[in-house]
Amino acid sequence: MGKYFYAFLEEISEEFARTLYELEKAIYTSPRSMLTHSRTFIEVLLEKVMIHENMPNGAYISINERIQGLDDIGLLTEEVKNAFHEVRKLGNKAAHDTRQFRFSESLTAWEHIHTIVKWFVEVYESYVIVVPDYVDPIMKQEHDYDLEEMALRFKQIEDLLKESLKSEKPKGTEKEMHDARPEESKKKRTKKLVIEKDAVIETMEEAPGFIPVRTIYYGNDSVDIPYFLRDAFLLPQRFEESERFLVRLGGEEQARIMSELPKSLVAFHERITRYTESHSETFFYELKEFVAEEMRRKKLVINRPGELFLFHKSSEIVVTEDLGDIDINKENFTGMPGLIDQLNADGIYKIRQLPKELLILGKYKRVGKGRVESFFQQLEAMQEKLMKELV
Repeated sequence: MGKYFYAFLEEISEEFARTLYELEKAIYTSPRSMLTHSRTFIEVLLEKVMIHENMPNGAYISINERIQGLDDIGLLTEEVKNAFHEVRKLGNKAAHDTRQFRFSESLTAWEHIHTIVKWFVEVYESYVIVVPDYVDPIMKQEHDYDLEEMALRFKQIEDLLKESLKSEKPKGTEKEMHDARPEESKKKRTKKLVIEKDAVIETMEEAPGFIPVRTIYYGNDSVDIPYFLRDAFLLPQRFEESERFLVRLGGEEQARIMSELPKSLVAFHERITRYTESHSETFFYELKEFVAEEMRRKKLVINRPGELFLFHKSSEIVVTEDLGDIDINKENFTGMPGLIDQLNADGIYKIRQLPKELLILGKYKRVGKGRVESFFQQLEAMQEKLMKELV
């Protein structure tokens, strides 16, 4: 597992050490998961203590009741009791609440866990083992640019460098270099260069995957295709007006992957029979919407690391621990027995096992867009109910 803070626990409990290793990794990559599973960690630790103390230890006893029971017989200091409660409360919120959880919250739980582990080791395991003083874990910096995308970035940098030469003037002369063209034309050219420079710099500041690798045109309009979508599968259900058009294209091996699309979509319909220019135009504008939505989703996932989302058109649901654990059956989802049977037949029994793109459910027999819409609405109702229970 490599070097990690609680490696010293391996000789006491390999299970505890492994769990804490995973929690440490999740602090910055998935605050929600870290908080949720921190609650599970302290629950098991409390059970161990109750076994040591020969106390009643049924599965029906809540974490809160376990903390109170240990406190009642004087086993917890105020600091340790507070640490248990803080981890418990943060874990409960992470399991229910759909909001974004911050690194500061997972770090808070991590510091409280240090207090708890130190107490547990010293009281129940060994005075020989010295628990190190608490230190914040270091956030690892990841560089996720692929070689091709890195090459594109360097090309932009080099182009920017070369472009800067155009504004340079010879030294050692006070005489202004006059352009042979009219002053008005010179101002327009200078303004254009500034705009282009700003556009390049803005593009270079994008996160990995967002640098445009190509541009697709339709007449005077265009859409930039970011690196992460260069070979994206164009799911026909995502193109409401062009679904049949895309199906036909795929059936004749004309294009269902982004990289297969031509530079210009004018007359794209001519690749298959019985379609007109209006279909090419409609597909182009739906493609623009598709790219914009995919970029929104990508940024959402980047900004909320470790979260599980279910997407439907321009909406999404955050799959919390509790929502993800709900069974997919005919009692929980009404009015769609055929879909439920087919999902279960494919081994999908829990909400967390659903495909991230819910429109894919339209592949099942006798499941249309309306049925998928209803399924999504029932998911939203379940999420809302869990949120109300939290309040």
